[in-house]
Parts: sequence; structure tokens; C-alpha cells
Amino acid sequence: MRLGKLIAFTALVLLFSNCQKEINPLLTEWDTNFGSVPFEAIELQHFMPAFEEGIQHYEAEIKKIAENSEKATFENTIKALETSGELLWRTNRVFGVFNGANTNETLQNISKEISPRISRLNSDLYLNEALFQRVKTLYDSRESLILNEEELFVLDLTYKDFVHNGALLSSGNKEKLRQIKEELSHLYIKFRQNQLAETNKIILVIENESDLAGLPAEVREAAAELAKSKGMDKSWAINLQKPSFIPFLQYSERRDLREIVYKGYVNRGNNGDKYDCNEIIAKIASLRVALAQVMGYENYAQYQLTRRMAKTPQAVDDFLHKLWKPSLERAKNERDEMQAIIDKEGGNYKLAGWDWWHYAEKLRKEKYSIDETELRAYFPMEAVRQGAFDVAEKLYGIRFEPRKDLQVWHSDVEAFEVKEADGSHIGLFYSDYFARDSKRSGAWSGTIRQQSSIDGIEIRPHNYNVGNFSKPLGDSPALLSEDEIETLFHELGHGLNTLFADRIYPKARRVPQDFVELPSQILENWAFEPELMKSYSRHYQTGEPIPDELLEKLQQASLFNQGFITTEYLAASLLDMAWHSLSDTMVRDARQFEAEILAEIGLIPEIAPRYTSANFGHIFGGDGYSAGYYVYIWAAVLDSDAFAAFKEKGLFDQTLAQRFREYCLAGGAPDMMAQYRKFRGADPSIEALLIKRGLM
Repeated sequence: MRLGKLIAFTALVLLFSNCQKEINPLLTEWDTNFGSVPFEAIELQHFMPAFEEGIQHYEAEIKKIAENSEKATFENTIKALETSGELLWRTNRVFGVFNGANTNETLQNISKEISPRISRLNSDLYLNEALFQRVKTLYDSRESLILNEEELFVLDLTYKDFVHNGALLSSGNKEKLRQIKEELSHLYIKFRQNQLAETNKIILVIENESDLAGLPAEVREAAAELAKSKGMDKSWAINLQKPSFIPFLQYSERRDLREIVYKGYVNRGNNGDKYDCNEIIAKIASLRVALAQVMGYENYAQYQLTRRMAKTPQAVDDFLHKLWKPSLERAKNERDEMQAIIDKEGGNYKLAGWDWWHYAEKLRKEKYSIDETELRAYFPMEAVRQGAFDVAEKLYGIRFEPRKDLQVWHSDVEAFEVKEADGSHIGLFYSDYFARDSKRSGAWSGTIRQQSSIDGIEIRPHNYNVGNFSKPLGDSPALLSEDEIETLFHELGHGLNTLFADRIYPKARRVPQDFVELPSQILENWAFEPELMKSYSRHYQTGEPIPDELLEKLQQASLFNQGFITTEYLAASLLDMAWHSLSDTMVRDARQFEAEILAEIGLIPEIAPRYTSANFGHIFGGDGYSAGYYVYIWAAVLDSDAFAAFKEKGLFDQTLAQRFREYCLAGGAPDMMAQYRKFRGADPSIEALLIKRGLM
């Protein structure tokens, strides 16, 4: 293996330089099953030396490529770039697991030091004139080169990466770009760390049991457990992780306490204290305008969208506004239905944001006789996960086999080997679903090891899924809500995308950002199909599947609250586009700017955007969704249309599934819409999405 030679050399250096030192597992080749990460052997003190070694080797590799006196070839330039930095990027991926899913102050301090250095490394790479000239020479003569389709694709991506990152700029503008990116990297870290602190904040402590009125027993128990973990006996606590605050908003009869919790949720990062993010995001927005204009664009949205399927900010705005009016109208109807309940109960007040979850739950009970607490009992996490695995098996013939012999980074984590129907190895999958203080908010899918087959050496991928689901309580297992079920299926869809990668070069797996969510969102469609739900639902006490009567009610309620769900999402997407359509570098008052945008689009006061600016990690945390939060609903058009094909052919039609795997999951291509057409046989239609959400 290529990495083996590098690590062997590094290990020898370490051995002879100080044989008294413990060997750093991040600097050795892993003699583990499938080359899996030896998580239990990795200590915090191992990361900085591994990063230092990785950076040193990477810089030497890039220097060698750039200063090669031989004529540029695909082999000595593009392929050499694809295989460079393996030690550094491997270390960084492992660090990402720890820092995202099990962080602490030491890891956060390492991130503060390393992230700006990696930003500088990337700038050094793309602004290296000698290196770029080698890439450009190949790109300019690509039609005369004897390259296969994938090699041409990788060459094209490499050249455009350099251009997108400033390779054509003057020396003065290159330096400006470098400075802007480094400053942004510092701001992203500060934002993410503030966001973690805000999410873990205890927003409400209850000391009088009468203040728990309306809360089901399991919600009370979870609140007591949280308080106990913070050293508060005989109390109940609520924090701003979803498994804590959402059930409180749904069930608490104390409207004044719901208001405290709701405002705490909406105002994360917006409280004027040490974790306030308003100045951070205003600086990020300003710097992004400066970056875009150095690159020759009017605004950051234009700059970002050049490499996405939507292409222009106008196309995104037109698309979002096409959905906005019907979604908002439906949300207003939902509001009026809930106001009618308040009036019927004799409540002398107008519905507010802190009432929405509460009265939506009442309205659903009234309309469909569905009780969320009753429903959860049928969805233990393990059964839901097996249901998601079963979908993958029925579609693609694969199976997930538990591997107790693989090391993990936390006791909550479980590891699986993924195999083809013939038993051949596909890759590894890790699940880490339960909320804890050491984990950042939300849910995500990550790559520990990338797939590639350079020089015929097959490297199989290792993927992990992370959630923040409700934890097991006492003798009860973790029982999932509908939202958590959907999230589990969603992230497994991303995982399958990683596991099914089938390209020679890592870069050839890349797809546009607005295609990324198709593999995840399409899997959500199976989660609530009656045929599948009947198979994976199991009452945690009796083992009985969900009753037909309750299943029928769920189907009838499938369009419930879709106005709210779509409106809060679209509001966040429009807010994202507004921030990134700015064309001046003025550092704005973030609160005022947000208020103006929400007033302009006509968002009703009873609904807040899914993320307000000060806690919008997708766009201000450096995760790649800036001017791109729209991609979830852009991909929803694709996933709704694609799932319609399965409804036509059969939910588990393996011929159709194999086409989807080949054209939409195996990796990137120059035109991903053309890939979609190869799968579907036609362009996607928006009608399937509108029908699915009850907007048509």
C-alpha cells in the first residue's frame, strides 16, 4: 500500500529518535480487520504529532509534483495529486470523528490550531503557480491526451478546483484570497464551538413537580436524568437538544415555560453573551462578499453556484418562491385550525411560536387519534435501524453484519460489516445515534476511509452515521419519534452513497452539492411505507407489530403539518440566499438584517425559520451549505420523482434499484442530471413533490 511505505518510514524515524516514546497509532499502519481505525488505542496527545507529520509529508509531496522537471503527464501530476497527503487526510478524518461526535476542550483547542493551518495548506496548493501551470498544460491539451472518461473527468475537476480557488488571480489578489480564507477558518471554529455550548445549555430547571403538568412519564424521566447528570437532584432539566426540548413543547401545559424553552431554542447564539454569534456571522458574510469579489463575482451566491446544478442565484430564488406561496398558505390554514382549538378551550390568547408544537400535537390527536407517546412504543431504535437495513437488503441484495471485534470511539457506537449478496466485502458502517454533551447538534454521515482503486489496489470505504436521538431510559430501550425515524433512514442513505462508491480516483466520486441529498432523501420514502413499517415496528414490551388501525391513521396523517415543515425550511433557505446575495462588504447588524428579510418574504410570526442566522450551522459553520441550504428541497424534487418510479415498478424492484445504484450512487460524472435521466428515463417532475407535501 502507498500509505504503508510512508507510515513505515515515519515509524522508523519515531523509533530511532526516541525509542522510549509510545508508538503513535496514527503514524502506523493498522493491523486490524479491514484496516479499521484502532479507536481505543488513540489518545488525545497523538493527534498533534500526527498532524505535524502529515503536514510535513504533504508539503514535500506537493513540492515534488510542482518542481518535477519532467513534462507534465496525467500520471506525474493529476494522479500524483490524487495520492498525495494520505497521512494528513487520514488523520484529519479520524480527528473529525472525535471532534464532532465525542469532543472536549483539548480537541477543540487542537481544532483551533489545525483548521487555519489546513486552510493555509489548501491555499498554498491552489495558489502554487508552478503546480497550476502543470495542471493547465494538461487541461489545455486534454483533447489530444489518451485518457479514459474518468481520467478526463478528474482532470476537468482538478483544473476547475484550481480556478475556483484563485489560480488565475494576480499575485496581489492571491494574497488577499489567502488572508480571507484563513480569517474565515478561525470564524467557523468559533461559530461551531459557540453553537455546541448553546445546544447543551440547560434552558429550564423545574423544581416543583406541578410544573411538569402534561408531560408523559418518559419525558419527565428524561428531564430528571438530565438534571441528575448536571448534579441537580430532585429537579428536572430541559436543554436545547431535540430529544429534550421538542417533547416539552409538545406536551407541557405550562404556556409560560413553553415560551422560555422555545425562545431559548430560537435564540441560540443570539443572547448577547459570550456565546453570541451575531458579530461572527456578520463578519463571515462580509468576508464572503470580499472573497467573491476578489474572484470576480458580484456576490458569494454567484461564486458558489457556478459549480452546482442550479447554476445561478436567480434560478434558486425562482425555485424557492414557486414553493413559498402554497407552503405559506397551507401553514396559515394550519395556524387557523390550532387557533380554533385554543378558542374552544377558552384560551384568551393568539397562537404563538411556543404554542405551535403543543397545539399541532392536540390537532393531530383530534383529527387522527394519534398519540405520539403511544406511537413511539412501536419504534425501538434497534428495530428501526434493522428496518432501514432491510430496505437496503431488499433493494440491493446487501446485508449488515454486526462486528463486535471492531473498535469504536464511544460505548454508544455499534459497528457493522457490509457485504454483497455473494458475501464479498463492501465496507464498514458505524452507527452513533444517542444525544450527549460531547456531540455537536444535528445528524450527519461521515467518511472514515474513502473508496478508491488506484493502481488496482482496492480500498473499501468506512462510513459512520451520527444522530442525536432520545436515549434509553431505565429498562426501556431508545424509542424513536417519526422525525428520528426519518433521520435514521436519511443518514443511512448517505451511508449507502459512500459504501457504493465505485471509482478509481477519490475525486471522481464528487457530485454537485444540489445532488448530494438525493441518495439520503430517497431512502426516507420507504420509512413510512405500510408494507415496510409493518415489518420493522415492534412494541418494546410485547413485541407486537404496529396495529393496522394505527398504521392506517399514520397514512391518513401523512400530510399533517406539512405547511409548517415546508415553510420553516423555505424561510431558512431564503434567509441563506439573502445573506449570500449581498454585494457589499458592510458588516451588518445581523438581527436587523434577518428581521428585514423575514418581513420581506411575509413569514408569519407564529413560525420561525428552521434555523435563525445566529444558529445556522449549515451556512456559517463552514460545512459547505452556504448559498446551498436550498439543496434539500431541490433534491426533494429528484427523490420524489425517483420514488414514484419505484411505486410504479414495485417498492423493491431490484432492476430499478441497480440502475439507481449505478447511475446515482456509484460516484460523480460530468453531468449528474444526465445520470439521473439514465436511471429514470426522463427529466424529473416537480409534481411528485407537490403531491407528496399536499401543496397541489
